[in-house]
Amino acid sequence: MAETIDQQFVEYIVKTLAGEPDKVIVTRTTDDRGVLLTLEVAPDDLGRVIGKKGVNAQSIRTLLRALGMKNDARYNLKIASDDDYTPPVREDREGAPAPLVEASETEITEEPAEESNELAEKTRAELADLDDLDI
Repeated sequence: MAETIDQQFVEYIVKTLAGEPDKVIVTRTTDDRGVLLTLEVAPDDLGRVIGKKGVNAQSIRTLLRALGMKNDARYNLKIASDDDYTPPVREDREGAPAPLVEASETEITEEPAEESNELAEKTRAELADLDDLDI
């Protein structure tokens, strides 16, 4: 089956972004809601195609919307991801995986009520002294 102009358009953009352009596959399906373009890329290129905060993917969708206005069609883009993909683990200097959250050595404990009352009284007295100043 020959590729349509919309498939060629998305494929050209994504191959330009991808590090492995040979693994870019765009499939096209049509239903009552419009045209669905499903994009498959290598796992290493997924971040490049989506972009920081999804900016690249949103840009591609915006360009597809413009193409849809020209061709009188509604396009949707689905970026397929490999479910088996796990992001690389950052390792610390010794080679062991770095903890995501470091454990705190001190525990948070509540101050006794009398100490907090003394502090509150001291603060009130200092504020009252400030109110007495003629500025």
